[in-house]
Amino acid sequence: MSKKKTNPAEEGWEIKDRTYVIRGDKNPLTYTIKSRHTEKYPLLYFDPEKGSQRALRYATNQSSPFVDEQKGEVTLKHITFEDGSLLVPKQEQALQKLLSLYHPDLNKRYKELMPVQQAEFEVDDLEYEIDALILARQMDIDEAEAIMRTEIGSAVNNLSSKELRRDLLLFAKEQSRLFIELAQDDNVKLRNFGVKAVEQGFLGLADDQRSFTIGKNKKKLFSVPFDENPYSALAAWFKTDEGVDVYKSIAKKLS
Repeated sequence: MSKKKTNPAEEGWEIKDRTYVIRGDKNPLTYTIKSRHTEKYPLLYFDPEKGSQRALRYATNQSSPFVDEQKGEVTLKHITFEDGSLLVPKQEQALQKLLSLYHPDLNKRYKELMPVQQAEFEVDDLEYEIDALILARQMDIDEAEAIMRTEIGSAVNNLSSKELRRDLLLFAKEQSRLFIELAQDDNVKLRNFGVKAVEQGFLGLADDQRSFTIGKNKKKLFSVPFDENPYSALAAWFKTDEGVDVYKSIAKKLS
């Protein structure tokens, strides 16, 4: 029985765990790249040995990323980066080869980390985690509440101070980059302030959530722009000349 010929692209291939990261400065929570060839969305590799394009497809139950080498029923799966990275263990050779050797988005939308880069990436992750935990530890209760409200909504009102502090630290540890981003976003605190102002009756939010009111006579403050979260709109409004005055007035009552 003849031995299967190795694709020249795979010569010197090393079996090991591999990490891939999205190129650029942004690290979206999730990012999906093409995982199979279709007529509408081609996923092809030009094979110089065959002199032709070969269709690619990621199937978890196949040992090759090439459609013409896959046998029987296939189990398809999306290729998704989380927080800007994707760790592929050495057991998943078909996916590794697809990402490292054949995918047309390699070094365009994503890249593979080499050993030194891998170390830098891991150090970077650890430093983010440390920075996030320090930030979380230094936050007062109002700041902690503002951050956690973005994650669990009104359920934050039912947490004791110890539960809030615990959940804040866990969030900082597990999603460090997002935590730091939220901690540096003034609008997060303003949205939380707006929610508390409505909950305690200092402001009113219309049933259709399209406008805010103030006072017993329900004087209209402003209309919420179409397709915008009402509390995000309120946070932006607090930065206007009229909004600053209302903010200061409510802040005195809340304190």
